[in-house]
Amino acid sequence: MKPGAPRRWAVRGLIAAVVGLCTGFLTQDWRIGAVFGVGTLVFFVVRSSRQSDVPQWQRPSAAQRRTEVQLRVMERLGYRVLHARRISDGNGQIDHFIVGRRGAFAIDSESWDKRLPLRNKLEKLYHGRFSKNERIDEALEEARNAERLISAELGRTISVRAALAIYGPSMPWDSHRLRGVDIITGTKVRKWLRSGQDRLSPEEIEEIHQAAERVLPPAY
Repeated sequence: MKPGAPRRWAVRGLIAAVVGLCTGFLTQDWRIGAVFGVGTLVFFVVRSSRQSDVPQWQRPSAAQRRTEVQLRVMERLGYRVLHARRISDGNGQIDHFIVGRRGAFAIDSESWDKRLPLRNKLEKLYHGRFSKNERIDEALEEARNAERLISAELGRTISVRAALAIYGPSMPWDSHRLRGVDIITGTKVRKWLRSGQDRLSPEEIEEIHQAAERVLPPAY
């Protein structure tokens, strides 16, 4: 259970009880009060289930949430995940840092206008007529900085693969590597993470994850 969760649920339980008591008093029927009290508690449960699992996030985007949901499945397969991490000695934020059997990955999630197609023209990414090369360069720089910091922390070279998970526009591919960055159809993140050969042992996965926690602090 997350830190602070027992206290939050105690407060919510108290609110539900007060709602039930007040409703019962006003209606002079304890059964109606019980229904309202239970209904209030159910509301809190449903609302909590829709919230992000990551308390550090401040208003994560819809794209970030959609990727987060996919990564929960990967965690059950032994992958370790960090969300909303910043570069400790520089600019930029990694939406999702993942390490598993297939390696370490830095993924940024974005939602772009679905009315405009995404295409690769002469090794440049275009969304409609708009160039997205700057965004590719940013994602690559974030991954390289993470790679540098984690490698220095562990005293050996660690590779971090950069990716952009794009939701919205149609793409002629599930994933396409362009200028050192994987451009992924947002709904195919899990498939992309599971492709390729195993490279890391469970011990290496945990070691890299712990190093990333130390050198990539929460963004919020």
